[in-house]
Amino acid sequence: MTRPKPDPGRRGAVRCAIYTRKSSEEGLEQDFNSLHAQREACEAYVKSQRQEGWLILPASYDDGGISGATMERPALQQLLADIRARKVDTVVVYKVDRLTRSLADFAKIVEIFDASDVAFVSVTQHFNTTSSMGRLTLNVLLSFAQFEREVAGERIRDKIAASKQRGMWMGGNPPLGYDVRDRKLVVNESEAETVRHIFRRYTILQSVRLLAEDLAGSGIICKQRLGANGRRWGGQPLARGALYLMLQNRLYLGDVTHKGRNYPGQHAPIVETALWDQVQACLAANAVDRRRGSRAKQSSLLGGLIFDGLGHRMSPTYAVKHGKRYGYYISRPLITKGRTKASGALRIPASELEEIVTARVREMLADGAAVFDAVSTTTASADRCGRLVASAAALARSWSDLSFAQQHRILGNLVARIEVRDDAVDLHVRPDRLAPLLGRDEHGDGLVAASDGRRADTVTLSVRAGLQRVGKGGQLVLADRMAGAAKPNASLLRLLARAHQLQQRLLKGEHRDFQDFARDVGLNPNYATLLLRLSWLAPDITRTILRGEQPPSLTADKLSRATRIPFDWHGQRAALGFL
Repeated sequence: MTRPKPDPGRRGAVRCAIYTRKSSEEGLEQDFNSLHAQREACEAYVKSQRQEGWLILPASYDDGGISGATMERPALQQLLADIRARKVDTVVVYKVDRLTRSLADFAKIVEIFDASDVAFVSVTQHFNTTSSMGRLTLNVLLSFAQFEREVAGERIRDKIAASKQRGMWMGGNPPLGYDVRDRKLVVNESEAETVRHIFRRYTILQSVRLLAEDLAGSGIICKQRLGANGRRWGGQPLARGALYLMLQNRLYLGDVTHKGRNYPGQHAPIVETALWDQVQACLAANAVDRRRGSRAKQSSLLGGLIFDGLGHRMSPTYAVKHGKRYGYYISRPLITKGRTKASGALRIPASELEEIVTARVREMLADGAAVFDAVSTTTASADRCGRLVASAAALARSWSDLSFAQQHRILGNLVARIEVRDDAVDLHVRPDRLAPLLGRDEHGDGLVAASDGRRADTVTLSVRAGLQRVGKGGQLVLADRMAGAAKPNASLLRLLARAHQLQQRLLKGEHRDFQDFARDVGLNPNYATLLLRLSWLAPDITRTILRGEQPPSLTADKLSRATRIPFDWHGQRAALGFL
């Protein structure tokens, strides 16, 4: 115990801060609890040192229901802040383990004490922290305190393991479908039917994303909870992550899981074994398909191979517009974080990227010298190398006749990784896989997978393609198109043709007013006005669109929604991105 002497600069006063702590919340609601008992003992000790000038600070530093294994305690942090601010001369505790049970944490705390010349007193344990012997004694005490904490943790973990082996539920928030009574899970019948509905819908939709949308549309929400303080939470639409956990939670099957092992539970199951097995089979199949990029209903030729310039995996997805399905590859952050937080993430039409990749692979297969160099590393016979070169050329010519499964198998074996950068698409191919792919198996299908999964050196094949942002996604423009060999945009051509048709019809003067004209052509008057404005675009703008040389950002959707197109031609060029 340190006995501070009155400091003349403080006029003889030794300001004492009393710190108390209790690990559990049990009993804190009582009028006189453990924190009060600790403070009362500390106050009595400080009063006994009144002749030394000791005074009790009015501030209370009480941490109730917080373990001593962490320093992240509100009262302790406030105490340390006041010590740094030179508001405290002595810290008084009932026992040293009230301050901390960790030797490492105690070393940090003592360092703060020493820096501010603050003494430390334990009412029931006598030692002096200013001497080496006192520090040794304190470290011994803390070692036993830490040992006691670790042994208590082991006892608790052993108790949990033994209880779960007996099928007991060991607390926490009960999942949807169950309530807690007498510390046991009991089935909530209304919620249980919701759980069964979720499991059944997944077997039909076979997609967690579609399941989340379906449940949100049906108004199905997660379990609502009421905290001990009266605060309510929950009641939100079920997110995909929560649905994945729910569909794999063996509590619904009547089991209790502990460290990868399953034990028969003491609670009643909600989901039948047949339905559970069907859901697990679906989840397992989808997991494999996501890795291979070959889902039966959402096939993607390059799934699992594509990465953006930041190294994020790009996953296949799709959108449906006017009954037509459009495929895309999107960066992972767009799925996990959303568009506003996924800076630099990409969303690229699948058809554009697949066309670029397959064209470059066919070009490589048609290059006899490149194929010979690749197959000669694994094939000793010159005659066989020649046959493989001929097979590669034939494969390049007949690529469009191959089935989707055959194309997918070739690309999956030959290409290790595809990187989409701002100015190019890089294909990292494995030359050692080419000979097995070109060799014929016993069935003669000519598509034998590589015999092993070893990681060999890769060769990078680059395709110059400019990545240009368009709307919510990106568009890949090949180098030859950027140089002038552009392809006219069919949607823009139809839009301009429609605008000029409306202009010719309006100029005939066969309608009483514009409202009558809009009704006759079957258009909303506002939209008809927008279309007619396009018929008075600058001639050079129209010619550029007809040649397909317009800025990539100028899409039919953007042009049809442009409400502020200037009448002067120079202003039109500036507004539409031609300047």
